Amino acid sequence: MASKKPVTYSVHPAVAHGHAIIANLAGTTGRSLPQWLKLVAAQKLDERRAIMAWLKEAHGLGMSSAMLIAEAATQGSESLSAEGYLRAAPGYVDTLFAGPKTALRPLYEKLLGIALQLGKDVKVSPGKTMVPLYRKHVFAQLKPGTRTRLDLGLALGGLKAEGRLIDTGGFAKKDRITHRIAIASSADIDAETKQWLARAYALDAG
Repeated sequence: MASKKPVTYSVHPAVAHGHAIIANLAGTTGRSLPQWLKLVAAQKLDERRAIMAWLKEAHGLGMSSAMLIAEAATQGSESLSAEGYLRAAPGYVDTLFAGPKTALRPLYEKLLGIALQLGKDVKVSPGKTMVPLYRKHVFAQLKPGTRTRLDLGLALGGLKAEGRLIDTGGFAKKDRITHRIAIASSADIDAETKQWLARAYALDAG
C-alpha cells in the first residue's frame, strides 16, 4: 500500500506579518532585533509577559513589536522566521491531536483532504490552537472542540444558521469565522458538511 503524501504547509500570514515588523525594527524603533535582545538580556528577564511589559513601559514600544521581541527572547529568533514556522507546523498538529484527542485525528485528516480538493489555492497553516485553511483569507478552520468532537469553523458571513450550522456569534463580533459544524464521527462528514465547506471556499473568491 502506498504511503500517504504528507500535507504541504504554508507560512501563516501572521508569521509573514511578524517577519516584516522584525525586519523594520531598526527603522521604527531605532534598534535592530539583536540590539533589543541584548537589552532584554541585560535586564535578566526571562518571562514573556514581563519582557513585553518592560519594553512597553520603559521604551514605549507598541504591542506587536514588544510581543515579537519577547517571543524571540524566550523562544529564539528562529521562531519568527518562515523556515522556523514550517519546521514547527507538523508538531502543532501532532500536539493538537495528542493524548485524549488522538481519536479525532482521522476526522481531521478526512476533512482536511476534502478541503484540499476544493482547489489548488487552498493553504494550510497550523497554529498552536487550531488549523486554519486559507484561500485569500481564512475560509475554514479545524480544531478539537472537546475530547470527542472536532469543530469545523466556517467563514459564511451573515448567513442565517440552518441545518447543522451553529452560529458562533462571530459575524456580530466581526470575527472571520462565523459558523461551525460539530463533527463527532465520520458519518458527520456528510453531503451537508461538504456543501457548507465548499460554500465557505467559494465565498472567499474575491
